[in-house]
Amino acid sequence: MPESSTSPISLDDVLAARERIASFIDPTPLRRYPTLDAAIPGVSLLVKHENLQPTGSFKVRNGLATVTALSSAERARGVVGATTGNHGLGLAFAGRQLGVPVTICVPTGNNPEKNAALRAWGATVIEEGADYDAAVGVAQRLVESEGRTLAHSTNNVNVLAGAGTMTLEIHEQLGDAESLDTLIIAIGGGSQAVGALTVARTLRPDLEVIGVQAAGAPAVHDSWHAREPRTTERASTFSEGVATRSTYPLTFGALLDGLADFVTVTEAEVADAVRTILSTTHHLVEGAGAMGFAAARKLALRLQGKRVGIIFCGANMDTAVLRRILNREL
Repeated sequence: MPESSTSPISLDDVLAARERIASFIDPTPLRRYPTLDAAIPGVSLLVKHENLQPTGSFKVRNGLATVTALSSAERARGVVGATTGNHGLGLAFAGRQLGVPVTICVPTGNNPEKNAALRAWGATVIEEGADYDAAVGVAQRLVESEGRTLAHSTNNVNVLAGAGTMTLEIHEQLGDAESLDTLIIAIGGGSQAVGALTVARTLRPDLEVIGVQAAGAPAVHDSWHAREPRTTERASTFSEGVATRSTYPLTFGALLDGLADFVTVTEAEVADAVRTILSTTHHLVEGAGAMGFAAARKLALRLQGKRVGIIFCGANMDTAVLRRILNREL
């Protein structure tokens, strides 16, 4: 993996984030499933179970790393964020632990189960805007009118450092005796991937990190291949965690420099991955959480003989979507 001169964070930032969040969450398992391996002959998979986080997603790391880094004055004024669910859940969880008011902006028609979970963790939820990018604009309006601190899901160094603690954990769980050839990460804004690249650059420089995005929301993928930022008019995918329409200034340069490859997967491929994961591991993952496996299956010839890490990055699947997946309607 090439050195990145554009990385917005360092390993020291990740280590500091891990120290701040360690008392709030436990390490998640890193597991092997022979039945899952059998679905991609010749490839050995290691699964990082971020679906077992208290909010059902790796983004609790990001939320905790962000809120724990705030000054006492910033905590008193409160935090606002935009989300389709998981980033907001991480912030809401952190806010409850630390007594910080949290307001979350979601798109109109957002997953009602995620909205209910946000409120259950104590967040104020505002539904406005057509999609995630529009919800960001609503959050920015609250920053300007109410003086709250914006906790952007991507353009925030503490968010990226928090995401990096996941790969740091993988490194420690593998130890010196085991190696990982490839790590495949779903990309919406890129916090997971930039965190992974930052840790790998220092601790596992031979690790290749591959990005995967939904074919119906390919803005970052297309930008990476074009080597310049591009936007799309729509983000059409049931995988809410990667439904973005643009790149982000804080992560795009690092993705350009560090990713070994970047692929897309179709809705049908993700739906099939969800079904396969459920039947072989008995874990439910949302669309973004199935993308690593879907991409590994797509890249099976390239990955032959390799040990490949995939992330079950979230479990917050809408019941109605799950029903359509199980009925093979997607």
